[in-house]
Amino acid sequence: MRILAGDVGGTNARLALVEAGAGALRITAEERLPSGDYPGLEDLLRAFLDRHGAPAVEAAAFGLPGPVLGDRVRTTNLPWEVEAGSLGLVLGTARVRLLNDLEAAARGIAELAPADVETLAAGESDAAGNRALIAAGTGLGEAGLFWDGARHRPFATEGGHADFAPADELDRALHRYLAERHGHVSWEHVVSGPGLVRIHAFLAAHRGRAVPGWLEAAMAEGDPAAAIAAAAEDGSDPVCAEAMERFVRHYGAEAGNLALKLMATGGVYLGGGIAPRIAARLREPAFLEAFRAKGAMAPLLERIPVRLIHNDHAALLGAARHAASA
Repeated sequence: MRILAGDVGGTNARLALVEAGAGALRITAEERLPSGDYPGLEDLLRAFLDRHGAPAVEAAAFGLPGPVLGDRVRTTNLPWEVEAGSLGLVLGTARVRLLNDLEAAARGIAELAPADVETLAAGESDAAGNRALIAAGTGLGEAGLFWDGARHRPFATEGGHADFAPADELDRALHRYLAERHGHVSWEHVVSGPGLVRIHAFLAAHRGRAVPGWLEAAMAEGDPAAAIAAAAEDGSDPVCAEAMERFVRHYGAEAGNLALKLMATGGVYLGGGIAPRIAARLREPAFLEAFRAKGAMAPLLERIPVRLIHNDHAALLGAARHAASA
């Protein structure tokens, strides 16, 4: 079966032609396109197909950033409304499935090799039960994998948009700062690429520190979050270093929240684009300290494995598998 699979993010969309057969998935063509350059997913698909000779597609599935309601998605970080039937007209097949991007990534976990996953905390050696996936990127995605006694069944959530919970006085000041600008303050406002930029802006204002000209230029020229992370790693700016430390703790805290809400005794997985790039930070004590700092539930969280996904094809493979099972 020839499948078109997509992992669509707020910044980039990864599309691939996939051959599915005998239980295996084989990517035959793949491309990453800037999502914001296209007025809709239909236009992006046409561009991809034109470059690859408009091949016949038997089924398709797309992981999208936003809640899937029926066969429609209004994307969270893109001005798109996606409808499966409209995509089917472009692709020439009625077998088009839409799913939340984190559900796609959750489905993709089963397609990963052992080398694709790094263990940050071993937890219990016989850990079993529900799993959780949390992924910071342009936004903050969260998904669960319900254990039915025989296999894991992935499902989407919109937990990244739940209320941010301050843990100390500095967090409370951060919350006030963000509330003045955004009204509702969610975990996504803090644990995401734009979230790191917000934390940095808050700390610079809170500490009364001017942003150096070289850093302003680096943030303006490319990805501002990447510029802040680079300055944190090389020690060239103390506010960037503090911002990254806060970001890592917030990431750990919300990962622990998700573990408790889903009773994810089978493990918590970190996905998305940011986590692999800051793997060295996640290996330091601060992340797991924040993950486990849940009072009476700390012993439970110590039993839960925490794993980092290094393969950025998880969502793409999960979407392909979903299409193949349609």
